[in-house]
Amino acid sequence: MSGAAAALDARVLAAVRRRLAEDGGEPEALAVADLVRAEAPCPLSSSAVLAAVGTLQAELSGAGPLEPLLADPEVTDVLVNAGGEVWVDRGHGLVRSAVRFGDEGQVRRLAVRLAARCGRRLDDAAPWVDARLPGGVRLHAVVPPVAVGGTHLSLRVLRQQHRSLDELVEDGSVDPGAAELLHSLVAARASFLVTGGTGSGKTTLLACLLGLVPDDERLVVAEDTTELAPRHPHALSLEGRPSNAEGRGAVPLRELVRQALRMRPDRLVVGEVRGAEVVELLAALNTGHEGSCGTLHARSPGAVPARIAALAAPAGMDAAATASQLLAGLDAVVHVERTREGRRVSSLGVLEPDAAGGCTVSTAWTPAGRGPGWPRLAALLERQGT
Repeated sequence: MSGAAAALDARVLAAVRRRLAEDGGEPEALAVADLVRAEAPCPLSSSAVLAAVGTLQAELSGAGPLEPLLADPEVTDVLVNAGGEVWVDRGHGLVRSAVRFGDEGQVRRLAVRLAARCGRRLDDAAPWVDARLPGGVRLHAVVPPVAVGGTHLSLRVLRQQHRSLDELVEDGSVDPGAAELLHSLVAARASFLVTGGTGSGKTTLLACLLGLVPDDERLVVAEDTTELAPRHPHALSLEGRPSNAEGRGAVPLRELVRQALRMRPDRLVVGEVRGAEVVELLAALNTGHEGSCGTLHARSPGAVPARIAALAAPAGMDAAATASQLLAGLDAVVHVERTREGRRVSSLGVLEPDAAGGCTVSTAWTPAGRGPGWPRLAALLERQGT
């Protein structure tokens, strides 16, 4: 803040900030100047008003002090912790940023304003928000009393999802051998899940693979919050909706999947499988919707059957039925990992029955070579005409 702006009573700036935050819109210079003059206890010089307007607009436009970080093409995540510390991820792990908030009030005002831009409220009665900002940035914010110590703010930038598979090969995220197999999986209309941990690049890779689907096929994408934006001329997106403050109006992902199946999809895409919608997805995989796909949080390919079973159980599907549906409907698992060197495709696997009557994921390919599941994968691709 300049000397002229700093000379203003802190209570004046706080009052203007509060009124602008309550408005929820982008502040215009004349409106901010009028508020500064209205809140000031005595007449101000033009230089003091201009300095205050510049400071307040920088703070209250876009993401405020976080805007330069979000504009950085290498940044994928911006995290603000209670206390005002800011951390960023440029693809190689979190590092502390030089940006820092002055106090808890500044962080909370920013979180409330960003939530308002999404048409959501964030306060003691609705202490968290998970939404998408105009422009595609994913917003998650939690305020006290749920957030201990102060407001926590998480912003995820989804710009990398528009990269092509060839670009991922060039930067080392995808091995050339894996890229050839992934091309074949898509061309063969094989059903698959992209799995991995948080921030491992699942969405980026899936968007790339959807861009390989022939132009004459219709994709219907269902997501809780829109993240996938494949380069495809016939891709339709459905987005879920949380309940309002009265607990009404929610549109869960499971219902979106049901509606998507009525929209004549050539391929059904579930952006992230994490709940009861897995039942509808498994049903679709077993009733002719070949080539359907999605992402799933899993620490390893071997954990996929157990994760799917755990998600299906609350929806009334027992373990035996889940294993049977998986074996009959899901062809492959593409696993991605996040390391200090970056994100990469670490393996391709296929579903096979196990000795206990369930199913397991058998490794077919890794950067080190072919695995025991290779014959099944090769047979799948050959049988489907690739």
